[in-house]
Amino acid sequence: MDYKIVMDSSGELPEELKGQEGYAKVPLTLRIDGKEIVDDGSVDQKTLLRMIAESPVCPQTACPSPEAFREACEGGASRVYVITISAALSGCYQSAVIGTNIYEEDHPDVKLHVFNSRSTSVGMTLILMKIRELEGKGLPFEEVVSGTEDYIRNYNTIFVLDNLETLRKNGRLSRMKAVAAALLKIKPVCYATAEGQIDQLDQARGINRAIVKMAEAVEQRTEHPENKILGISYCNCEDRAAIVRDELKSRMKVRDVIMVPTGGLSTVYSNDGGIIVVI
Repeated sequence: MDYKIVMDSSGELPEELKGQEGYAKVPLTLRIDGKEIVDDGSVDQKTLLRMIAESPVCPQTACPSPEAFREACEGGASRVYVITISAALSGCYQSAVIGTNIYEEDHPDVKLHVFNSRSTSVGMTLILMKIRELEGKGLPFEEVVSGTEDYIRNYNTIFVLDNLETLRKNGRLSRMKAVAAALLKIKPVCYATAEGQIDQLDQARGINRAIVKMAEAVEQRTEHPENKILGISYCNCEDRAAIVRDELKSRMKVRDVIMVPTGGLSTVYSNDGGIIVVI
């Protein structure tokens, strides 16, 4: 393969591509209750969720160094595409730009581009798939980049949180509001803005009603779904993800569906029971 795709560990690499030549993940560092964890998949999801639940403080994350991104570009590919979590949420994008610039100085014949996903998790997976699709058509590097950037500008990221403890611990939700939300079973429906920031779209009493509201929002915001891939990532709730999939498929015809469990970084912020939809 004459091209390489690199993503930070906010994104989920499809199982069939793990370990394959031409794909690389650059891990962030997770800090939970004073312990540092390299987000390379070495800690399983259930263990991570237990550590998050037992910690009295909010988990923290640290983005990879530019050197880590530079090293990930190695391998001799003539075209390198790098995908990062939304630049509005992390310093990964800037770190990747610096790292690829350093690599480019030593490899002037290599073509590189860093994509700000303006999303996370399965959104980054879909970007990887779009790059593969356009590369598979034999398009020039510049057209692969422009086509993928157009794709990023036009997709939607919407998610539901079932567990609000991370919001409480990081100060975005007071303890009183968190307790009230728990008692009333209030579940927020959130979305990523065009700039990749997170905002609340709606809320509902109970996770099932929140899923319906999320499905309504996805349907309203999606144009020509028959041409699009529906991406769903889920945190420790595969059955719920299947319900979301079926609900959305009953509302609109899509080209394909992919479902992936959240990795370390996405697990930290979506928390137990969280569902992320990107289309």
